Amino acid sequence: MQPTVSAPATPPTSAALPAANAFQAQFDALRQRAPALRREGVSERRARLQKLQDWLHANRTAIHEALHLDFRKPTAETDMTEIWTSLVELKHTAKHLKHWMEPRSVGSSMALLGTTSWVQFEPKGVVLIISPWNYPFYLAVGPLISAIAAGNAVLIKPAEQTPATSALLQRMCEELFLPEEVALVQGDKEVATELLKLPWDHIFFTGSPEVGKIVMRAAAQHLSGLTLELGGKNPAVVDETADLRDAAEKIVWGKFLNNGQTCVAPDYLLVQESVQPALLQELTAAIQRAYNPDGAGIQQSESLARVVNQHHFARLAGLLEDAQTRGATVAAGGTVDSAHNYIEPTILTNVPAGARILEEEIFGPLLPVLTFKTLSETTDYVNARLKPLAQYVFSSNAENRRYLLDNISAGGAGINETVLHFAHPELPTGGVGNSGLGKAHGHSGFLAFSNEKGVMRQRVGFTGIKAMYPPYTPKVRKLIGLLVKYL
Repeated sequence: MQPTVSAPATPPTSAALPAANAFQAQFDALRQRAPALRREGVSERRARLQKLQDWLHANRTAIHEALHLDFRKPTAETDMTEIWTSLVELKHTAKHLKHWMEPRSVGSSMALLGTTSWVQFEPKGVVLIISPWNYPFYLAVGPLISAIAAGNAVLIKPAEQTPATSALLQRMCEELFLPEEVALVQGDKEVATELLKLPWDHIFFTGSPEVGKIVMRAAAQHLSGLTLELGGKNPAVVDETADLRDAAEKIVWGKFLNNGQTCVAPDYLLVQESVQPALLQELTAAIQRAYNPDGAGIQQSESLARVVNQHHFARLAGLLEDAQTRGATVAAGGTVDSAHNYIEPTILTNVPAGARILEEEIFGPLLPVLTFKTLSETTDYVNARLKPLAQYVFSSNAENRRYLLDNISAGGAGINETVLHFAHPELPTGGVGNSGLGKAHGHSGFLAFSNEKGVMRQRVGFTGIKAMYPPYTPKVRKLIGLLVKYL
């Protein structure tokens, strides 16, 4: 049973848009507080992280309710993909923060004899986090953890498409932090547009490549630092050596988790021609085991979320209709119900080139299956398109796995697994090219919100380079020549 929930507080709409100077005042308050946060040590930062961790445990049910109200996300999925992932990030960061904050010594060459050098880490200052609707809690809290760990003042702009979660995030910030340390502003794209006019020291945006380009243009006006967690068409390659049942179960889980609204979900399959029929059978059976174990029908399943709203439902239904009109075959699923934003987990075969579902990021429970004969066909196909956020390889052949990893550029990868790499705190996550800019999670997240300041200390009254100061006499030129040749 899913919990009973009450209606959330209504976020500001464009009609009630706060004046730009209201955001300026918030920004100024954050900027005024930033120097004090910069001076705080590991204990103060850990204390904030501990308060956040305690709040997550105390408000677990409220998080369940908000996500269920927003798009009927199953409680178990909320636990696993919103709460557990946040707790993993919190615990990992708190454990390693002292080490991350310590200056890192670096060596010196003979040419720099007498110097001592190190890298020290300082917060960037005042940062903006714009979080998405698909994982509206975790993808707001995750960057927040990294920003706090690095010592920044933070403003969060959550997604307006998930108002219950946005309202809960606002309550969380108000209960845990001073408004001049961590603030939150609700609202639509007009609010985001106004916020992006301010001179942030760093902007962390998670969303689509199209909106990411808008954010990047805005950041350029102030030369703000930038992390873009975007998306793309993530391929999953299944060769003839794969364990098909195991591959099917993992693909079904990774694809239909959150009803397909996952930036690192498999977007399409490339299956070796000889095993396509068997894999289709395994995929169909895996869907039934996951979402229809009692035979009551997938639409009755409490293990499947819904499409977030009518706008995205219409887009996905349009992709499905376009593919079918062009001759694609529905191998499994295909049922839609606009009254409940329901689209059944659907597998499509015989999808022709030019179909929109092969050109646009799907971000929903539709899975086209293409076939190949040789591995080179898969790399040619993927590399002819924009670089994906993730790639997946299902194979028992080590040479095949290495070939695919070495010849496809992607933000991250999973071998005989889907999605799970995104939750590993030791792995940097992020895209490449169109799928993103910069990395996040764990130490990579700490670095994203930090300036790595390179420092060199020289002994007073001494420097080996003095002998090469002007004027550039023959003797000086000779010394410089030796420097170039040997050092």
